[in-house]
Amino acid sequence: MTVLVFGASSQIGHFLLPRLQARGEPVLALSRTPRVGAPGLTWLAGHLPDAVPAVPEVRAIVSFGPLRAFAQWLAAATPAGRPCIVATSSMSVESKAASVVPAERAIAEELRQGEAELAAACARLGCAWTVLRPTLIYGAGRDRSLSPVARRAMRLRVFPRPAGRGLRQPVHADDIAQAVLAALERPAHRVLPIGGGERLRASEMFARVQRSLPVATLPLPLPAWMLRLARHAVPRLRGPLARLETDLIADNAELEDLLGVHPRPFHPDADCWRPPAG
Repeated sequence: MTVLVFGASSQIGHFLLPRLQARGEPVLALSRTPRVGAPGLTWLAGHLPDAVPAVPEVRAIVSFGPLRAFAQWLAAATPAGRPCIVATSSMSVESKAASVVPAERAIAEELRQGEAELAAACARLGCAWTVLRPTLIYGAGRDRSLSPVARRAMRLRVFPRPAGRGLRQPVHADDIAQAVLAALERPAHRVLPIGGGERLRASEMFARVQRSLPVATLPLPLPAWMLRLARHAVPRLRGPLARLETDLIADNAELEDLLGVHPRPFHPDADCWRPPAG
């Protein structure tokens, strides 16, 4: 049976599609801008929740798109055959719930509602399901956190190094793809956090990104007092800068126990910051 993938052109989809193809799984890949197909891989144009084309009965549905929009589509579409459902949320559910920025608190609430609505839709439809809550994702050059910093540093030859005592646990997009495959075979029927295989200070995380770059860059230390000033001077940075002092981590115990997935430590290379062609 076919696997339908929403957000197939995302950074996790970049690693998942080849893994599905290698298993001989026919794939329907849906994104706003479809790409050239391949044997066993058909691309469809569409987006959640109200521009999804008609699809045949499928064995499983994977979504890397907006979680609540996916839950709403699933509840309305009532796909036949009770497909297995795997979707991604975000650890922002926890890290932004008490943010000083109202828009960030709204993001956390939207994600939490999406998780609840998806669980309810799956229960009503009789579908096995798993929701993965990743920490900071890297690995395909498409993230909006570390990759922009790395590419800007390569262009300017200066790497900003903010002070930060909070712990980070970056997770490679391919490790999430492997968790998706495991969840298709062994649905957890719950939300599972997924972080990388290593916890490190935010300052050390940035240092490793700088060391991974293919060009030399000058480190630019940003001490804590400067970051505090920036939080007051630039409102849009208030949330991200405040989180440099807090831990943004995940407990992988359930992930490892239920799915048998053990994410890698954070040792990026230059390829992590180059977006795939297309």
